[in-house]
Amino acid sequence: MKISAQEEYGLRCLVQLADLSDGESLTLPQIAEREGISTANAGKLMWILNKAGFVQSTRGTKGGYFLSRPASEIRLSEIIKVLDADVVGKHCDSYTGVLDKCVHTGDCGIRPVIVGLHEIVENALSKITLSQLVGNEFAVGEMFHQIQGIHRTIEPQRI
Repeated sequence: MKISAQEEYGLRCLVQLADLSDGESLTLPQIAEREGISTANAGKLMWILNKAGFVQSTRGTKGGYFLSRPASEIRLSEIIKVLDADVVGKHCDSYTGVLDKCVHTGDCGIRPVIVGLHEIVENALSKITLSQLVGNEFAVGEMFHQIQGIHRTIEPQRI
């Protein structure tokens, strides 16, 4: 599975806001600069996130964007659903073959696998909150492995 640029940068923008103290906000140019994206791209992402109810904005010289609710209450699965350009339900509609529609509509062994993978990912993401992403990369990686029940073992190096 591949995370789209829109999903990644949308999450990154939200992490920037989650890292703020109460009462603080970031302007669109500040968000764009911190993430190394254009102000237009940041604006598009913030519009989507505002429309979905994740962020709010205030106008004026001290205005900017801030989270609508605590980061500890925002699950990654919610965010990805809003930012995901490749919705599972439309998988068969995005057929790219030479015919008008997929020849396997109704008898497809691949669709259940794709749907199942999306369900596994969504389940894992529903266990992670935005507040858990604020911190060091190692801690977040370890938390994700614990959620998945994956135990990494370090194999001795052979010389």
